[in-house]
Amino acid sequence: MHAQTDAEWEIWQLPTPAMPHLKTPVRVAGLRGRNLALIEHRLLRRLAKVKIDLGGLLLRETRAFPLDEDLALGLGLLFRVLAPMRNRDYMLACMAGIEAMSREEAAYWLGMALHRPHPRRVLMALRILLIDPHAPRQVS
Repeated sequence: MHAQTDAEWEIWQLPTPAMPHLKTPVRVAGLRGRNLALIEHRLLRRLAKVKIDLGGLLLRETRAFPLDEDLALGLGLLFRVLAPMRNRDYMLACMAGIEAMSREEAAYWLGMALHRPHPRRVLMALRILLIDPHAPRQVS
């Protein structure tokens, strides 16, 4: 459950001449609540590198920013992977793994997550690959 005050970030794919079959914007991924709060400072640093400043954003205000393809790929994949997760250590491990991915690898995984019949299975497989199996397990 998410509170009214939770921020939400979304990645949308917009129609372009390179994608003639795309007629309306398509939501790629989104992240909000405690999962976003955990990684927000790292995301803000990444956005600051491309001159995007989210300072002064009011509650429930919507803003749109154009992103280059590489950043959008990484953020879309990151949001899809982290959205259902609850374990903070695993989330940080997944974020580090996605940040270390090449553009091609991120595009492969995001494409699999968007266009396969069972995207949750694809995302679970990626989570398993990104989480260190030798890391100590937390029992909740």
